[in-house]
Amino acid sequence: MRKYIFVVGGVISGVGKGITTSSIGKILQSHGYRVTAMKIDPYVNIDAGTMNPTEHGEVFVLNDGDETDQDMGNYERFLGIPLTRDNYMTTGRVYLSVIEKERALAYKGKCVQVVPHIPYEVIDRINRAADHAKADIVVIEVGGTVGEYENILFLETARMLKIRNPDDVLFAIVSYLPTPSTVGEMKTKPTQHAVRALNSTGIQPDFIIARSNIALDEKRKEKLALFCNILPENVISAPDVDSVYDVPGNFEKDKLGEKILKRLKLKSRGKDKSWNEWEGFVRKVHRAKDTVRIAVVGKYFDTGDFMFADSYISVIEAIKYSAYAQGKRAELVWLSAAQFEGVKPPLSELATFDGILVPGGFGTRGIEGILNVIRYAREHKIPYFGICYGMQLAVVEYARNVLGLKDATSREIDPKSSNLVIDIMESQKEVLKNGKYGGSMRLGTCPAVLKKGTIARTAYGVDNIDERHRHRFEVNPAYIERIEKAGLVFSGTSPDGALMEIAELSKKDHPFFLGTQFHPEFKANPLNPHPIFSAFIKVVGAQKKTQE
Repeated sequence: MRKYIFVVGGVISGVGKGITTSSIGKILQSHGYRVTAMKIDPYVNIDAGTMNPTEHGEVFVLNDGDETDQDMGNYERFLGIPLTRDNYMTTGRVYLSVIEKERALAYKGKCVQVVPHIPYEVIDRINRAADHAKADIVVIEVGGTVGEYENILFLETARMLKIRNPDDVLFAIVSYLPTPSTVGEMKTKPTQHAVRALNSTGIQPDFIIARSNIALDEKRKEKLALFCNILPENVISAPDVDSVYDVPGNFEKDKLGEKILKRLKLKSRGKDKSWNEWEGFVRKVHRAKDTVRIAVVGKYFDTGDFMFADSYISVIEAIKYSAYAQGKRAELVWLSAAQFEGVKPPLSELATFDGILVPGGFGTRGIEGILNVIRYAREHKIPYFGICYGMQLAVVEYARNVLGLKDATSREIDPKSSNLVIDIMESQKEVLKNGKYGGSMRLGTCPAVLKKGTIARTAYGVDNIDERHRHRFEVNPAYIERIEKAGLVFSGTSPDGALMEIAELSKKDHPFFLGTQFHPEFKANPLNPHPIFSAFIKVVGAQKKTQE
C-alpha cells in the first residue's frame, strides 16, 4: 500500500518546509524505499514562471520544461532524482484542470463543486506523480502556513485521504519556536496555536518539527506534547545548523526515520550506500577550509531593506557543490548590478574577488552595470562565468568593445538598435505578438554539441550534452561569423548549429571567460557537482593561489 506524508508549516513562512520535506525523503530513501516529493503552491498562478523572483524566489525548471517553485530544486538535489510536472501543482493548475474536465463533460453532467471535486483532482495528481515515479512513499509539501485561507482545500484533501487510508497517511508540521531576546526563553505558544489551527481542519499532526535557533530542551518538548496532543518523542528538535545538508543527519539523531516507518507500519530495508555517500558529502562540507571569494552580480537581490539570495538559490548551491568537491569553501558576495552604473562605477572593487559570476535575469534594469562588470573581468583576466543573460551580455560586451559595434545590444534592451547581436528567437515572435507569456519560452532539456579543444568540451569530457533552458532570446545568427573572427568562440551549439549554447574565450586569451545560454545550475546536486561550475572553481582556486 502506498504511503503519503504531508508536510505543513506553522507560525511563519520560510521556516524550512522544503528542506524538511527533502530531508524526510532522503532518510526514507536511505532505508531502501522509492520516494518522490511534491510541492503544492497555493497561488492561483498556473506555474511559477510569471512570478516575481524577489517575492517568490527562483523559478526552478524541470527537464520537461515545467517552471516550478524553488523547493522542487531542493527535492531534486537531496533525492538525486529528476522530477516532472506531475510533482508540482498550484491552485490555478488544479482549478483549470477541473474546469477543462467540466467543459469536456468528464463529470457526466454532475454539479461540479469545490468540495469534493477539487480535493479529488488533487488526490488524482498526487497518485499520478507517485505512479510515474513508481514510488512507495510520496512526501507532499503544502505551501504557506496553516490558518491561511489559500491552503484550506489542500488540507481538506489531506484529511479526506487520511479518512480513506488511516494507516497510510502521516502529518508533520514544521513550526517556529521563537526565543525573544528581551524574554530570554523559548516560547511554545505560537506553535500551540498553529497546531490548533491545523486541528480545526480535522488534522492532528503525528510529528512536530520544532524549528528554532537552538535545540529544544525536554521541558519544551513535554509542553508541546501536553498541549498539542502528541508524544514527547515525536517532537523533533530542528535547530539552526551550519549547513542545510546537516538536517537529515540531525533528524536521524532523533531517529525520525524509524519513527516514521513505525507510524506507517513499515520496516526498514537497511541503510543503503546512498546514506554513506551523503554522509561523505557532509564531511566534505565541514572540512572545506580554503576559501575562494566570488562576486555574484545580479538583478534580483533587493527586497526593501533586505537582501534576498533565494532568487539564485540553485546557482548558489551549484557553486558550493563544486567548491566542496575540491576542498574549498565558496564565499559569495552579492553585488547589485545597479551599483556599477554611472559615470565612475566602483569597478576596482572587483579586483578583490577571485571570480565573478553573472546569473540569469530579464529586463533592462542594471544592464549597463553588468556590461561594465563583464568588461572589467575580461580586460583584467578575472575568471568570469555568465549564465543565460550573463552569456548574452558577454556577447554584447564583446561586440561593443572588441568588434567595435558601439550600439550592439539585445532586442530585449533596445529594439531600435541597428546592431541587435542578441535577438528574439523566431519561434517566440508569434508568441509575444499574441501576448502568451506564461509557459511559452524555450523551456526544459535541449541537446547541444561541443567543439573539441575548448574549455567546455574539456570540462564535460563528452561531445554531446543535455541541459535545461529558460529564455526567449538568442545570439543573432547574422553576427556569429564576425564575432568568432574577432576571437569569441561558440564552443557549444544546438545539433543543427543554429543556436549558440556556450560562448568562451580561448585559454591563451583569458584563464576562464565562459557563458552558457542554458542553466547548468538546475542539474547540479551534492553528489554530482556540475562540470562547468567545477571548471570555474578550479580556475578560480588556481588564480587565487597564483596571486598569493
